[in-house]
Amino acid sequence: MTLPTTPADKLKLLDALKEISASMARVEAERDLMKNVKSDICDDLQLNRKVLNKLARTYHKGNFSEEVELHKDFESLYETVTKKV
Repeated sequence: MTLPTTPADKLKLLDALKEISASMARVEAERDLMKNVKSDICDDLQLNRKVLNKLARTYHKGNFSEEVELHKDFESLYETVTKKV
């Protein structure tokens, strides 16, 4: 690793750190918002938090049919493996 020695390089690094820090602050704010929205809707509708998280991820990714297939595969495999012979 080499340390920046020129004033231009130091400033470039400092600017990058400021930009990264600002981005991290936005991410933290968005996480707080999601946490509050989830908490509010779970309380209002008496929803299971894990189910809401799965719904939100599936809605965001738009992969409902893939999730259904995966769950079917999981059910089949679980029943096959745990069925008493």
